[in-house]
Parts: sequence; structure tokens; C-alpha cells
Amino acid sequence: MSLAEKRDAVASTLALDNLLALCAEAERAALAFDAAAKAAVRRLIAPAGRVDAKLLEREQFAAHGYAWIATYVAGLVQMRRWAETLAAGSRLGELEKLLLQAAYGEYLGQLSGGIAMSQVEVVRGADLGLSDDEVQALQTPGVRKLVAHGNSGAVRMRIATLLADSLDTGDFGALGLDDEALEMVREQFRRFVGDEVLPHAHEWHLKDELIPLPVVEKMAEMGVFGLTIPEEWGGSGMGKLAMCVVTEELSRGYIGVGSLGTRSEIAGELIRSGGTEAQKKKYLARIAQGEILPTAVFTEPNTGSDLASLRTRAARDGDVYKVQGNKTWITHAARADIMTLLVRTNPDKPGYQGLSMLLAEKPRGSEDNPFPAKGMTGGEIKVLGYRGMKEYELGFDGFEVPAENLLGGQEGNGFKQLMATFESARIQTAARAVGVAQCAMELGLRYAKDRLQFGKPIYAFPRVAGKIAWMAVETMIARQLTYFSAREKDSDRRCDIEAGMAKLLAARVAWSNADNALQIHGGNGYAQEYPISRVLCDARILNIFEGAAEIQAQVVCRGLIEGRN
Repeated sequence: MSLAEKRDAVASTLALDNLLALCAEAERAALAFDAAAKAAVRRLIAPAGRVDAKLLEREQFAAHGYAWIATYVAGLVQMRRWAETLAAGSRLGELEKLLLQAAYGEYLGQLSGGIAMSQVEVVRGADLGLSDDEVQALQTPGVRKLVAHGNSGAVRMRIATLLADSLDTGDFGALGLDDEALEMVREQFRRFVGDEVLPHAHEWHLKDELIPLPVVEKMAEMGVFGLTIPEEWGGSGMGKLAMCVVTEELSRGYIGVGSLGTRSEIAGELIRSGGTEAQKKKYLARIAQGEILPTAVFTEPNTGSDLASLRTRAARDGDVYKVQGNKTWITHAARADIMTLLVRTNPDKPGYQGLSMLLAEKPRGSEDNPFPAKGMTGGEIKVLGYRGMKEYELGFDGFEVPAENLLGGQEGNGFKQLMATFESARIQTAARAVGVAQCAMELGLRYAKDRLQFGKPIYAFPRVAGKIAWMAVETMIARQLTYFSAREKDSDRRCDIEAGMAKLLAARVAWSNADNALQIHGGNGYAQEYPISRVLCDARILNIFEGAAEIQAQVVCRGLIEGRN
């Protein structure tokens, strides 16, 4: 028996005995640690019972640190549930067991030792006001065993060995969908991405081109734009979990393709939940069929996430609203046919109260004349990545929108209507991040197997193979947390916290995977000709749009402290 065969024979026993029971024990300890962290942060920011905004701002580091602790624990809970589901169907194989124990080993270690909220911010128990005894209480025998052995070097090497042929099979661990129809949908879109997206995505990026319309049309034929729109309104009515499966596969090919459905998801959700019957009849089926392409027009210069400060004005003048103001970071604006346009219709009402949503139609622009609408101008914002739809600044000077296109027919509901879409949009963005993370992992794996150094593929070196193994582990954690948030939404349960956690973690995983995959490429990764250079740029935006990481942490912390979960 060769040395490699002996190593593999030993490594095949690395899945810990009674793993599911061990994880269940560790999960109880982690949940107790989470509860202690929650109590500590509540003392800091809600001493009177309700969150004090000034204290929350002052104690932002601790508050956001608690959001990360809660997110890690939620990720572990969902990983164990994933494994239990697989075990019940006799599908919990060696790879899945090792992914599970590596996830527990690493995240439990970070819970007690420190979680990196960013490259320069590590949160520890003491930062939240936890005592030494409360931190030490996490160190149960099961936790110690998982930390010591769960994500060892030998485990990572065995995971890497099991992943070696995954590029051909697409098997990076069972997804746990437990739904044959969704598995078929995933396979359909995996083939589409392999045929229509992956061969061309990098060229689209390098040339800074819009995704070709024939690709958009094929996506429309496949039902991408109507996935979650109810059948009665011309969609597929498949739910948010199906949206995640499709979005992940499309984003694995190219984030721009995976993001084409985001604007349709937002517009469809806005109109379905807040529109009049006439507006639903007029727009939902056309959006679902890809006949019209929407864009979301919310952000303004100098406002960012502070929508209460929004200034773009829409004044009623007879049968129309006349819009004045400026918007920025508007994706796919030139090609879009309809804008979900957030405006201030009542300047006398402060903050969110005076905001309304307009369904503003416009002619589709061309390369020579991107914004032909009267009263509307625009200019492209050049960006590092996320290029397939382009970003724009928009100006409105008397741009007219029929009064009948006021969403819901009543002024002052714009912010409330927008809030109703945040859960779905963040779940969809988390799925995009999982797809980008998967893409980065596959690029790193392919390069590591092909690149020869010192007489062998660099995949044979532990620090290369170990990076890829951990990418597979953390991508699965983010995936399962995203799927959970989608299932909660499909069950009509409030899931702003779950969606925020999924987006928070998945965005970080996408960036980490891309960064490490580029490191595996070495100097070649820094060359534009290699796709990983694109994926690195694409991954970076995920931590910013649809609510930056800091906003997600704020949502998660405040929601948990106020008892919304």
C-alpha cells in the first residue's frame, strides 16, 4: 500500500463517532452561549427593555458582534438539520459527514476565540461584556472534541480528496433539497449555465458589455422572471426556495446573469403585495414572461441606506406626477422598460411618511441613446465588476408618470411597500452570493488540479487543498442558511432576521472564496485573462448592495434583542 493510500485509509475514519449526537450536544452549548451573548448585549443597548438608539450606536461593535455570533449558531443549527435530513434518507455520506464536523469544529472554535466581522474587526466574548465563566461554559466535552478534531488538517485533506472529481460530477455535497422537482430544476439550469453562460461570461466582463438579449430571452422562456409570481398572475408560483436554487446556478455562471431576476423579483413582489388589481393585471404577467424588464430606482446621492432622507420629489399635476431629482447606482437602467421609483410625494411629512412608489414606464434605451425618455437623463458609472447590466446615475426634470401608476393608489405607503420586499430581495442576494462562492471554489479547484509545480499538481499541497476544502464547507453552511430563510418565507413566516443572517454570511463567504481562489492562482490570478480576477471583483459588491454588512448586522441584532425571533 502506498503512502497516499495509507493516508486515505486512515483519513476515511476521520468522521467522528456518533457525529450527529455530538453535534446536537455542541449545538445546545452554542445556543446557551448565544443566549448569554444576547443577555449581555441587551444590558448594553436595551437596559429599560427596548433598544435605545443612542446606546445601540455607541455599542455598535458589541451589537454587531452579537449578530455574527447568532448567525454562526444559526448556521450550525441548519447544518445539523441538513445532515439529519440526509441521514433520514440514507444519503449522509462520508463527504457530508466531514463537511458537518468541519463546520462545527471551526465555527465553535471561532465562537470562543473570536469571529472576524471584517479583515480588521474581530469580536470576542469580552467585547460584549461576557464574563470568563460565560465564555468557558461553551467548552463542553463535545465542543472541545469537535474543535480539536472536527476541522483538522487530515480532515481538510480528506475533504479535498473527495472533492477531486467534483468538477465532472457537480457533487460538492448533497444539497438536501429533499424535492425531486427542485433537483430537476437545478440540473436544467446547470446545463443552461454550462452551455450559454460560462463560455462567454468573462468576455462580457472584459468588454464591459450588457448580457446579450438572446440570453435574456432564453432565460425568460425558462421562466426565470416569473418564478415566484403566482400562477394566477402568469408566473410559476414556485416559491423562494426554487428562486434560490435557480439564482445560485445562474450566479455560479456569472453574477450578472444571476442578478437579472433580482429586479423582476423586487418589482413582482412590490406589485403583488402592494399594487391595485388593475396594476397586477397590467404588469405581473408581462414581468413574468420577460416582456418588460424592470429596474429598482431607490438610492440617491448622499443617502445610501438612509431612505428617510430621500429627496427626489414627485408632485401631482392633474393626471400625472412630475418627478424632479437624482438617483444613483441604478442597475440595468438603460435597458429597463419600467422603474419601481421611490419618491417623496409629500414634502411636508418628514422621514418615511411622505414616500410613495411609482410604477414609471419608460422607453428602452439603445447604446447610442440610452435614455430617450423626455425629462430623464442618465450616465454610466464605471465599475470594477458586476458589469453585465451596467450601473447608472439618473436625473429627472419634469419626467411624467401617470397618476394611475401610483403603487396601490394611495400616497405615503412607499417605504412600507418597499420594506415588504426586503426579505425576498436579501434571500435572493444570499443565493447570488452562494453561487459566486461556488464559482470561486470551482475555479480554484480546477486551477489547483491543472497547475504543476515541483513535479506535481499544486492540489497535492496541504495549504492549497485545505483552502478548497474549507471553501466547500463554508459554502455549504451559507447555502443551508439561505435555504432555511427561503423555506421560512415560503411558509409565510416573518424572516427578516433569517434573511439578514443569510445575506450577512453568504456575502462574506463569497469574498473569502474568491480571495483564496485567487491566491491559489498566484500571479496568474491577478491577470485579467483569468476568470478568477472577474469573480473577485464581482464578489466584493455582495457585502455592500441590498444592505451593507453593517446594515444586516444591525437588522439581525435589533430584531433578536427586541424579540422578533
